[in-house]
Amino acid sequence: LNRYIAQAGVCSRREADVMIGAGVVSVNNKVITELGFKVDPTKDTVKVEGDTIRPENMRYVLVNKPKNFLAVEYDPSGRRTIGDLIKNACRERIAPVDRVEKESTGLILFTNDGEMAKRLNHPKVALRELYHVTLAKKATPEDLEKLLEGFVLDQGFVKAKEVSFVKNDPHEIGMEIHSNRSRIVRRMFEHLGHKVVKVDRVVYGPLTKKDLPRGHWRHLTDDELNLLRMTT
Repeated sequence: LNRYIAQAGVCSRREADVMIGAGVVSVNNKVITELGFKVDPTKDTVKVEGDTIRPENMRYVLVNKPKNFLAVEYDPSGRRTIGDLIKNACRERIAPVDRVEKESTGLILFTNDGEMAKRLNHPKVALRELYHVTLAKKATPEDLEKLLEGFVLDQGFVKAKEVSFVKNDPHEIGMEIHSNRSRIVRRMFEHLGHKVVKVDRVVYGPLTKKDLPRGHWRHLTDDELNLLRMTT
C-alpha cells in the first residue's frame, strides 16, 4: 500500500506509512492502518484523505546528453534542455536522478520513480561510473597516482577506483569512480591544476552508451531495470 501511494506521487513510502498509521488511507472505502497491507492496482480503489489516487506508470529514460544542454525538463529562460530532447519519450513528467553540469556530456537517467531516484542518490549506494575526461594539458603518471590514492576536497575524501590514459594519450583520461557527488570528476582534476575540456560519462551503474548516439534517448530494458534495482 505504501508503494502504491508513493507511485501516485503523494509522498515517499516512509511518509505513506505515517499516513496509513494516522488512519487517513482507505482501500475500497475501508480505512486501513495495517503497515504492509497489499493492494491490487487492477481492482482496488485507494483514497488518501478522501481523494482517490492512482499510481503513474513508472518511466525510465536513458539520455546521451549533448554539451550545453541543461539536465532539466524545462528552463523558463528558454535555454536548451534535455526536456527538449525527450519531450516525446512519455506523457508522464520525468526528472533526472542526479545533477549533471551543463558543459558535461554522456549518460543521464530520467524517471518519475522517486523511490528509485532516492536510492540511487543515497550516500551508501555509490554506483560505478566511468568517465572519459579530456584535459587541456598533458596529465602525468604522478597525476594518475594521486587520483588513485585520493585526497580531500570540500566535499570530503575522494579517489578514483581505476584511472588510465586512453590510447596512451595523456590528454585523454579514463576514470572509474564510485560516487554520487555532483561535479566531483571535474573538481578532482582541477585540484591537480588541470583545466578540463570535456567530461563524458560513458557508464552509469549497469547502463552504457552502446547504440545510443549523442542527443538521443531510449527506454531502459527490463533487464537493465532489474540490474539497476539490484545495485540499490
